[in-house]
Amino acid sequence: MGFNFIGLIKAAVANGTPLLFGTSGEILTQKSGNMNLGVEGLMYMGGAFGLCGAYVYSQIAGDSASGAIAIIISIISAFASGALGALLFSFLTVSLRANQNVSGLALTIFGTGVGQFVGELMRVKVGGYVSVPNALKNAFVGPVFPELFRNIPILGELLFSYCIFVYLGIFIVICMWYFLNKTKKGLYLRAVGENPSTADAAGISVTKYRYLATCIGGGISAIGGMIYIMTISGCVWNHTALSGEGWIAVALVIFCFWKPLNSLWGSLLFGVLLVLYLRLPLPFIPTQIYKIVPYIATVLVLIFVSMKQKKDNQPPAGLGLNYFREER
Repeated sequence: MGFNFIGLIKAAVANGTPLLFGTSGEILTQKSGNMNLGVEGLMYMGGAFGLCGAYVYSQIAGDSASGAIAIIISIISAFASGALGALLFSFLTVSLRANQNVSGLALTIFGTGVGQFVGELMRVKVGGYVSVPNALKNAFVGPVFPELFRNIPILGELLFSYCIFVYLGIFIVICMWYFLNKTKKGLYLRAVGENPSTADAAGISVTKYRYLATCIGGGISAIGGMIYIMTISGCVWNHTALSGEGWIAVALVIFCFWKPLNSLWGSLLFGVLLVLYLRLPLPFIPTQIYKIVPYIATVLVLIFVSMKQKKDNQPPAGLGLNYFREER
C-alpha cells in the first residue's frame, strides 16, 4: 500500500486541532504572567461537559435537534467549564498568591477528576456508552465547505475538507495575534506579563488582566478537549482519550515561543507525530515505541528551546511570578 501524503495531512490537521486550541489558550494565559499547568485538567473538563451539553440537548430536542445548535451548546459548555476551572486557578494564584506551579498541577488533578466523574456519571445514567445521534455527529465532524470547493484537485482536500473547528481555531489564533500585537488592551496585557509592577504604576490593573486572560485562555483550552471527544473520539466519552494532550499543549507553548501564529504550524507538526505510526508504519520500529514519538519530541523541544537563548524567543519576564503590590 502506497504512502498517502494528503491523507496524512488531513489526519494531522484533525489531531492537531485540539492541540491548537489548548496551545493558543495557554499562550494567552502565559502572556499575562500566569503559568497554568492545568491544561490537561481543563481539556478533560471541556471534553466531558462539551459532550454532556450536546447529549442533553439531543435528548431534549429529539428528532428536531439541530447540528448547529448542538455545536454552539458544546462550545459554550466546554468554555464555561474551562473558564470556571481557570477562575479557581486565578483565585489561588492572583488573589491568594499561591504557588503557580503547584496550583496548576492541582488543577490538572482536579480537572481530570471532574471530567472523569461527569463522563462516568453520564455513562452510568444511560447504562452504556454516552453518544449523540448520527445526524449530530455529522455536524461535528463533517466538512463545512460545500462540495464545489472540496472537488478542487489537491487543494480541495488540503484546504476545504475539514470540520468547522479547524477554521474556528485558525480564526481565534489570528484574532489573538491581532489583539496582542495591534491593540492597546493587548499591549497592556503583555506589559502585565513582562513587568507587573511597572504596569501597575502606569495605572493598569494587574489583577483584572490576569483574571481575564487566564479565564478566557482556560476556556479556549477546554474547547480543545471538547473537539477531541466530539471529533477524534466520535462523540463518545472515553476516559483515557485525552491523556497527555494537555501536556503536549503546554510544551507547544514553549516550542512556539509564546507566539500565537506559530501555534498553527506547531500543532500541525505534532498532529503528524501523533498519527505517523498509523499512516507510515515501519516494521523495524515496535508500535509501542512509535506511539511515544510525540512525547519524545516534546522532551527534545524543551531541550532545544532552552538552548536557543534569543531575546525574541523568551517567555514573559513575569511568567510564573506572583505580584505583590506592597513590594512595588
